[in-house]
Amino acid sequence: MSFGGDPDRYPHRDEVIAYLLRYADRLDAEIRTRTRVLEVGYGEDVFRLSLEGGSRLEARTVVAATGAFGRPHLPDLAGLESYAGTVLHAADYRVPEPFTGQRVVVVGAGNSAVQIAAEIAERAQVTLAARHPVRFARQRMLGRDLHWWLTRTGLDTLPIGRFLRTPPTQLFIDDGRYSAAVAAGRPDRRPLFTGISDSKVIWSDGSSEEVDTILLATGYRPDLDYLAPLGALDASGRPRHREGMWLTRPGLAYVGLEWQRSLSSNSLRGVGRDAVRTARCVAAHLARFGEEGRAG
Repeated sequence: MSFGGDPDRYPHRDEVIAYLLRYADRLDAEIRTRTRVLEVGYGEDVFRLSLEGGSRLEARTVVAATGAFGRPHLPDLAGLESYAGTVLHAADYRVPEPFTGQRVVVVGAGNSAVQIAAEIAERAQVTLAARHPVRFARQRMLGRDLHWWLTRTGLDTLPIGRFLRTPPTQLFIDDGRYSAAVAAGRPDRRPLFTGISDSKVIWSDGSSEEVDTILLATGYRPDLDYLAPLGALDASGRPRHREGMWLTRPGLAYVGLEWQRSLSSNSLRGVGRDAVRTARCVAAHLARFGEEGRAG
């Protein structure tokens, strides 16, 4: 469904919500909100879904469309478990005012990390710490947004997800404000600290200093624990799939995973392409299932 509006203007939050509500109204489907799936099992040729509150559903197929951002990722950083200060994830961040006058270290090098660090740096002393330097990319080139160029050149849709065991280093898409802030030292930029002692972080040069808050802008992972009974997840909790199709249990598929097929698989502009493909595969599976049932 077309988003509508001026294609050269960036939509705000309420416009995105309104688009999704219009999309939902068009669907010939029962939509149950505030209905959490606790577990998906399988037996006697059907999936059995246990829902919060005790109710159950059964289905021939299940599409896990809960996306790639359900669980904040907490990295294994030396000494973090014994840190005496405050540890937050970017998911918990709302406004910069509570950090006024503090010494803050923001861990990460992506959009959230840089934007949050720059915002807090207006009120506090902030360091942006990461294993890799921030890789800035211009948001607009020759009058067009970077994503316009990705779509026009076809790079946005290349089905290369199966070849990426881990996503490539993230680019920070910048209109110039944030690269200027980092260049000016607000926030300053350092390699990731090597350890923590009480409320102090230990930097790579051996120096240490008191830090009030460590804010982890370290991304997210899919929240798919409800599929664990199916053996559908690897040791890190990521789903075993090939371009959104099942590798473990026929009839189980995915939509909205990061790099499911392409760069835009987990975004509004790209998820529709994957959804069409997933729907066709699911329909083909149901057709085969029906033929087997009639043959039996």
